[in-house]
Amino acid sequence: MKKELPLCPVETTLSLIGDKWKVLILRDLIDGTKRFGELKKSISSISQKVLTQQLRNMEEDGLVERKVYAEVPPKVEYTLTELGLSLKPILDSMWIWGEEYQKRGTIVLCKNKN
Repeated sequence: MKKELPLCPVETTLSLIGDKWKVLILRDLIDGTKRFGELKKSISSISQKVLTQQLRNMEEDGLVERKVYAEVPPKVEYTLTELGLSLKPILDSMWIWGEEYQKRGTIVLCKNKN
């Protein structure tokens, strides 16, 4: 079943990645595959429940692939799909814009861009 999308392309993009948590998950997964614990540690202010929910939504939208290994305890890895990776130019633009904004006098700490 196809998801009904807004007519406006900008609104469509925002419906997929407009949540701050999704953008931070994308930021972390752009570098490559990560385990749940790595994502949780990197985005320390997100709860486990919200991270799980966001990853499931992103998987349903085709942005993230989840791989479960038959181990005890279970090992789960998350990777961006080709569609998810296609968002890299948007994230790069957000990084550049944020840097320019920071130069106006506001200093914040952030993960290094890769």
